Amino acid sequence: EPCHGSAPDIAGEDKANPLALILSAAMMLRYDLDRAEEAALLETAVEAVLDEGLRTADIKQEGDGCKLVGCIEMGQAVAAQLEKIEVPVEV
Repeated sequence: EPCHGSAPDIAGEDKANPLALILSAAMMLRYDLDRAEEAALLETAVEAVLDEGLRTADIKQEGDGCKLVGCIEMGQAVAAQLEKIEVPVEV
């Protein structure tokens, strides 16, 4: 769980930002499971989605030119980025 909690007050409203949870999973892979390559895949996917200009409401700024998305669309965007990343055979 991300250090700021799991946002039960907005559960089911498609408002939460899933990126902290995804990056928490990357930290688990890197530091607890000694899987740095897999962690880097998640981090790269998150960075790519942010570079595309997708933002959930908590990180969206007025006039930033970014697209406001919900939790579901943000998570799907990260998953789509992961599918695009070529994974080395040894991972």
